[in-house]
Amino acid sequence: QVLLVESGGGLVQAGDSLRLSCAASGRTFGMYGMGWFRQAPGKEREFVAAINRSGGVTKYAESVKGRFTISRDNAKNTVYLQMNSLKPEDTAVYYCAAVNIGLALTRSSDYTYWGQGTQVTVSS
Repeated sequence: QVLLVESGGGLVQAGDSLRLSCAASGRTFGMYGMGWFRQAPGKEREFVAAINRSGGVTKYAESVKGRFTISRDNAKNTVYLQMNSLKPEDTAVYYCAAVNIGLALTRSSDYTYWGQGTQVTVSS
């Protein structure tokens, strides 16, 4: 019942910034917890960031803390991931996810709905 579409990925140089967007369908978006995950070639999917339903609670992986910021605009049914000071090791397909429990959850198994992903490539 929730469709998620990521956008904003691309090819950038190390040190550059990107902002990813995840547009969600549904009338109850404001009740959902949202998360960002990523998967690099040859690696397992890993947690990046999460935000609770109101936006007042955020969580980050240690590898991105201080560089990435997750936010949401419930009036636009959209969650964002602002990525600054990008590194080559940030290269991955980035996925947004939603769960009808409105918490900032960090495990992929906690999420019910997933987007198709957007590619982020950071060159050195």
